[in-house]
Amino acid sequence: MNLVFRLLWVVITAFRRSKLGMMEESVITLRVLPNDLDTNIHMNNGRYLTIMDLGRVDFIIRSGMAKQLREQKWYPVVGSAKISYKRSLSPFQRYELKTRVHGWDEKWIYLEQEFVVGDVLYARGIVKTLFLKDGHKIPSSQVAHAIGYDGSSPEINPADEQALS
Repeated sequence: MNLVFRLLWVVITAFRRSKLGMMEESVITLRVLPNDLDTNIHMNNGRYLTIMDLGRVDFIIRSGMAKQLREQKWYPVVGSAKISYKRSLSPFQRYELKTRVHGWDEKWIYLEQEFVVGDVLYARGIVKTLFLKDGHKIPSSQVAHAIGYDGSSPEINPADEQALS
């Protein structure tokens, strides 16, 4: 149930926060709650992926993508995700989830998401996503253009791209 409240909190606060450009970073501050824990009394590895959804929701709303999704009748689909865990998040520990566009090719948009405490990286995930309409893929450049970005993609780390294939 706490995930529903977190989602509502992210949605409500996203509309009140500053707008983001496509190449800007979304940052949300969260806390490890008791239902996030596993038997080792640290944040469950699967919960990181669930929390990453919240970061993408904040980014989608604040970048103006949510408006485009409604108007164009597009919907996002995750193709794959890779996460590396560096340190454990403890009960009630505050952390930031940072979400940014890592780059794109014609089909996929790669998002980088990091769990950090201060300047210390706890986990890093790369998510490969695309947008569909009526089952047809929307070119990534069209998605970028729809939210006001006409530049080219940043260079994608080949290791990240290969890991998600």
